[in-house]
Amino acid sequence: MTKQATSSKKTKSFEQTLWDTADKLRGSVESSEYKHVVLSLIFLKFVSDTFEARKQEMIDQGQGDYVDMVEFYTMRNVFYLPEQSRWSHIQKHAKQDDIAVRIDTALHTVEKSNPSLRGALPDNYFSRLGLDVSKLAALIDSINNIDTVEDNEQDVVGRVYEYFLGNFAATEGKGGGEFYTPKCVVNLIAEMIEPYQGKIYDPCCGSGGMFVQSIKFIENHQGNKKDISIYGQEQTATTYKLAKMNLAIRGIAGNLGEVPADTFFKDQHPDLKADFIMANPPFNLKEWRASNELTNDPRWAGYEVPPTGNANYAWILHMLAKLSENGVAGFVMANGSMSTNTSGEGLIRQKLIENDHIDCMIALPGQLFYTTQIPVCLWFITKNKTEQHFPDAREPFRNRKGETLFIDARNHGSMVDRTHKELTTADIAEIARTYHAWRGEAKDGDYADVPGFCKSATLDEIKANDYVLTPGRYVGAAEVEDDGVLFEEKMAELSQTLFRQMKESAELDAMIRRNLGGLGYGE
Repeated sequence: MTKQATSSKKTKSFEQTLWDTADKLRGSVESSEYKHVVLSLIFLKFVSDTFEARKQEMIDQGQGDYVDMVEFYTMRNVFYLPEQSRWSHIQKHAKQDDIAVRIDTALHTVEKSNPSLRGALPDNYFSRLGLDVSKLAALIDSINNIDTVEDNEQDVVGRVYEYFLGNFAATEGKGGGEFYTPKCVVNLIAEMIEPYQGKIYDPCCGSGGMFVQSIKFIENHQGNKKDISIYGQEQTATTYKLAKMNLAIRGIAGNLGEVPADTFFKDQHPDLKADFIMANPPFNLKEWRASNELTNDPRWAGYEVPPTGNANYAWILHMLAKLSENGVAGFVMANGSMSTNTSGEGLIRQKLIENDHIDCMIALPGQLFYTTQIPVCLWFITKNKTEQHFPDAREPFRNRKGETLFIDARNHGSMVDRTHKELTTADIAEIARTYHAWRGEAKDGDYADVPGFCKSATLDEIKANDYVLTPGRYVGAAEVEDDGVLFEEKMAELSQTLFRQMKESAELDAMIRRNLGGLGYGE
């Protein structure tokens, strides 16, 4: 077995072991709370290890006089840690009664010493929860086994962090899904819009998963993450902190706004025009505004005002307003958004279609999300179909003005446990390849409609379907392969099978009647 394979297997086993240890805290901490305990400690271990590695490097290079100068750490994108913030200090006092206070002090000091972390770390969180000292000490011992510096420290700790986010989402159900979008869905969006260069924006960024996968996409395709800039916003304070830690662990610089805030009422990036938008807005958000609020908002200009009873179309219009002239947005929506006519939503959708902003619609299978078991869909919208979506000068797109691509992927994906499904790498590749072939940029074949899977529909065809965007309306049924057997032969064989089964059924009925008669229950 190769070293790489051994390492991968070891890491996976360690992740599960660490999860099992952390799970013991659940008896004394609310499920929605203990993820912040675990992830804060993982973050502290990571920044401590990178600090110690940088410090040792300076000593080895004869720069020992500078080990307490902050700028010698920040120049390498390493956080400077005062003595009381270092993991060695936490581990040394792990079994003492004041360990919660020491952890809070460490997190506060890290944030105070590094302006880029302002607002990212929990404040007096551990002291407030009143954690059992022995369980907290056991968790610290387990986290201490993470060797974040060996090989690629960002990959190891990032994988642990991602593993925990996914498991927290699974255990918390609906509440958990508010901060976590399944990785396969994020991967699909990234493979579709290909965020190589420019500004990436997520108006409801949760724990930052869209940004992480965007960076991974760039690295996997030999791009340069310095060519993109990241902007996001998150309303929930604790989730906002998760996102900032998630980015910091991976060395990703991002602007998530000065404070957590409501995107509709306190836009943290009012002048932003994004080249790429990736998002998973809250499904069917009710009472997101009062009836007299935001009625003249410029984001709705040219459209009906989104209804107060559902924010789906408010999110869509917000993202459209945030796009640059050649930008593209890919986002998750509840299936109802494709066909609803409630409170003016149908009129908004009709105008979006007539203004030629709908690029592609994808129906996804059910059971992908922790928040809901119902199927959802992906929308891809653009300001300008006749121009490239991307700032770099790659092959020109085919002119798809007046057309929309529909993909029905409801039969894709594989079950990973009793209740959840994932899109496989092959699924994602097939869907993305179909889209890029339709856009005229695929190198492995031209686009063609495939019954039951994909269809390029014109504006007139969409109009004929009452402006409904459900892919199933357009792709039709999959072709059934002809087995070569003549109809007469097949019908004769089926008839004989039916007659045989009817005869067997009659014999069974007679046997049952005889048995009942023998028991005194005859007719």
